[in-house]
Amino acid sequence: MARAALVDTRSHIDSARSVWSEAGPVYEPVPPLRADAAADVAIIGGGFTGISTAYHLIRRFPSLRIMILEARHLANGASGRNGGMMLNWINGVSSRDPELTRRVYETTRAGIDGIVGMIQEHDLPVRHRRDGCLEVLTDARRAEAAHARVEQLASWGISLQYLDSAALSKRLGVRGAAGAVLDATEGQLNGVDLLRGLRPLLLAWGVAVHEDTPVLGIREGRTIELTTPGGIVRAAAIVLATNGYTPRLGYFKSGVFPLHSHVIATEPLDAEARAALGWGQVAGFSDDRDRIAYASMTPAGELVFGGGSNAAYAYLYGNKTSYPGTPDSAGPAFEAIRRRLTGYFPAAERLRIAHRWTGTLGITMSRLCSMGVRGEHRNVYYALGYSGHGVTLANLAGRVLCDIYAGDDARWRDLPFYMAPLRGVPPEPLRWLGYHAYTKLTGRSPRKAA
Repeated sequence: MARAALVDTRSHIDSARSVWSEAGPVYEPVPPLRADAAADVAIIGGGFTGISTAYHLIRRFPSLRIMILEARHLANGASGRNGGMMLNWINGVSSRDPELTRRVYETTRAGIDGIVGMIQEHDLPVRHRRDGCLEVLTDARRAEAAHARVEQLASWGISLQYLDSAALSKRLGVRGAAGAVLDATEGQLNGVDLLRGLRPLLLAWGVAVHEDTPVLGIREGRTIELTTPGGIVRAAAIVLATNGYTPRLGYFKSGVFPLHSHVIATEPLDAEARAALGWGQVAGFSDDRDRIAYASMTPAGELVFGGGSNAAYAYLYGNKTSYPGTPDSAGPAFEAIRRRLTGYFPAAERLRIAHRWTGTLGITMSRLCSMGVRGEHRNVYYALGYSGHGVTLANLAGRVLCDIYAGDDARWRDLPFYMAPLRGVPPEPLRWLGYHAYTKLTGRSPRKAA
């Protein structure tokens, strides 16, 4: 089945600017594609999903001709603009069944193990930490329920730690907290470091990488044709590694929508400033409110903070994936985020905000992501819809898609994301009207109950 050609794709993909990209060395992209080419697998997108898929495929099949086509630069999308936390669990999955709960937790924990193990195996210059993340409870009843839940999970073989308000204050001095749940296996990752650190490794292994190479159109068949400004790529299989940008390629138009998330980060804080703030030995935290606030601390001491209100997010009519203007265009959003930050940490009022940016998430109505293969010839692979847990899940997707490609995917088939159907996102103008009406009336994102 042929897909409609896309027009002016690059105008829908703005250039990334975040604490993760601005804190690193000057980046030199590889040249764009300038001629027709052939590949066994062509991967569209140079983020976590695309790079992890290339990594696992080339390690398993060293003779495979793999090509990565990135419209801008590696890590330009959500992989380089997130809050940085490597988290367990899968959004949209109920945790009432003991066996499923164990499987989900063990899968995501192994995903984080895989990220850290890859960094260590190849001695990659990636800034990261793994000293745990907290879920902070701001209501006494929810704190009691969380305490009971930790005990239940322990009986199922999942080891988390409940901290009452006194114990929490020794680790994180967040105002208004009634308690917290600590997962010591979680952490924080600079995704820009990871993806750009993997690039020379992939090139040395024979993976072709082309940046500044948007895919303008896709024609499916036994051999798939990808149209780019510099030439046509003919591939036996493709991977849609484009998450919130995927509907612009003509896929999952009713399954996923792009949500713009605004984030801030402070200047680097020394040990004294972190102590004055109330930040102890923890990589990050999220809260229990309807519009989740989250924060993480980089190894250099930059405090990253996002969420906390409807103002921190935006849906733009027509699935627009590029937020217009400069960070000043979203000034009220950043001010709302800062108010939430200082509400939790009053001492943050004196801190200078050094970074402000906006990133595009891929959101599904159920918040459940999907990984699988589709198409008449079963040669269109995809993974998308991570709904805020992409640092772990998008990196895990490379293992999953590699196994599906190899026909060796039995270990994933009992997991909720495996070939999960994505639907329920209405067409415009109902999409725009529904999103804004629902969030204004409820203070929540449109979603189904887990």
